[in-house]
Amino acid sequence: MRVSKRIMTATAIVLVLALSGTGVYLRISNHQEASGQSPAAPAGDLPENSAGDAFSTDLAVAVEGAEVLLDTLVLNVGAAGEASSWQQTAVRSQVTGQVRAVRVSENQAMSQGAVLIEIDPTEYQLSLEEAQARLRQAEVSYRETTLDDDRIEDPRVRAERDSAARARSGLEGARVAVSRAEINLLRTRIVAPFPGRIANLKVVPGQYVNVGDELLTVQAMDPIRVDANVLEGDIGDLTVGRTARVTFAAFPGEVFEGRIRTINPVVDHEFRTARVSISVRNPNGRILPGMFARASLDAQRLPDRIMVPVDAILERDNRRTLVFVFEDGRAKWRYVTPGRSNGTWVEIVENPDTEMLAAGEIVLVGGHYTLQHDIPVKLVDNAAKAEGARPR
Repeated sequence: MRVSKRIMTATAIVLVLALSGTGVYLRISNHQEASGQSPAAPAGDLPENSAGDAFSTDLAVAVEGAEVLLDTLVLNVGAAGEASSWQQTAVRSQVTGQVRAVRVSENQAMSQGAVLIEIDPTEYQLSLEEAQARLRQAEVSYRETTLDDDRIEDPRVRAERDSAARARSGLEGARVAVSRAEINLLRTRIVAPFPGRIANLKVVPGQYVNVGDELLTVQAMDPIRVDANVLEGDIGDLTVGRTARVTFAAFPGEVFEGRIRTINPVVDHEFRTARVSISVRNPNGRILPGMFARASLDAQRLPDRIMVPVDAILERDNRRTLVFVFEDGRAKWRYVTPGRSNGTWVEIVENPDTEMLAAGEIVLVGGHYTLQHDIPVKLVDNAAKAEGARPR
């Protein structure tokens, strides 16, 4: 009788627990149905490839596209170089004296003829006045000597007397002395020989300078000159007037466009390079002489080439090269044979073992690295930020 009671008690407990569990399950199921969720499936019933369902093949993947071009492929030559001025001169004093005023500061832009430095003109003004006084005396002496010469009928005799009178009066020498004094007075005002910026200012007001002393440097800054050292093997592919793209360490990521202006015909025997000078616009004077530069120079021009952006080229299946082509909302891969490239564009060449592209087709250049053949895609401007983008 005691055993029967124990069995009945255990049975009652099991029934209570079972009923409680059933109630909890029914409440959870009802809550999921009310919220539009399905009850969780047992672990053994997960659909095959469930991890890939996050990117269902029925959903279009956001990608970027670019048009296949039939155009001229321009191959580039790269070289390192340095910025400098097309015009640069050290301005020196042409007279002796004390600096009265310095009208400029370093890096200041100046127009041609602008006054840079003034040297005390007192002595030179006095020298000019003295020379002018001597000239007046010489003119009086000359007139006195030739006063009655207009009565001489023989022109040869009159010319001889005139020449002798000029020599005796010192008229010609006096005129030369006045001209020299005027020039020296003008030289006390040092002016800019051409438009440019001031560099290497070496004097201050009150300083005494002699003839030949360097005062400052004037450098033409716009356009700026970039001298690139090009390997001798690439010189033959360059031509004056072709485009050059230049970058500077001081402005990372910024590209300045210029033109090849001169090609030095002499090759450096030690480094086997030749100097190629590039003209680059520099209206604000940002590019300074001495800055390190890298130049990409347009070299060979290959006309009528089928070209795609380099980002379109992928490698699959043991390094076989392919591109994805956008066709009817799907990504279709094609095995292609790339040719030469300029770092931005690459040509696609004929090969019996691969397919060819046609001008005007759209190839994928972004968001396409993990795609499979024939997957739905949609073209966007920025695949990384678009809805439907895959993780990289």
